[in-house]
Amino acid sequence: MSALTLKVAVNLASHAIAAGRTISSAPLTIAVLDSGGHLITLQREDGASLLRPQIAIGKAWGAIALGKGSRLLALDAQQRPAFIAALNSLGQGSVVPAPGGVLIRDQDGVVLGAIGISGDTSDIDEQCAISAIEGQGLWADAGVSA
Repeated sequence: MSALTLKVAVNLASHAIAAGRTISSAPLTIAVLDSGGHLITLQREDGASLLRPQIAIGKAWGAIALGKGSRLLALDAQQRPAFIAALNSLGQGSVVPAPGGVLIRDQDGVVLGAIGISGDTSDIDEQCAISAIEGQGLWADAGVSA
């Protein structure tokens, strides 16, 4: 697979919602972006709060912008807050440095895009993203050290 199609993006979002329902998560919002950071699909469950779409997009966009999962961006925010502030200034406030933004890689390691999820705790958001990506036979790169 060389590009993230609408069909795959919608399947990713649907799988993430199903993963959330399996563990009784809070209502989730899922954003899937292509490798250029452009939104392909956004799904917001009933009951998801007002800013969830922007947060989900920001998690995915930050992962694409820096080429690493948003869990590592969260560590950067703790260790280098001035860098994250500068990054958000450059990105017009688009980066959300919290787990839940996961790079989508093909079997060769090429970044196809990212999924960002918001709605529950960041760890649950990330868990649902990883489940969705792996459920499509792709590699989830959450920025977790192996």
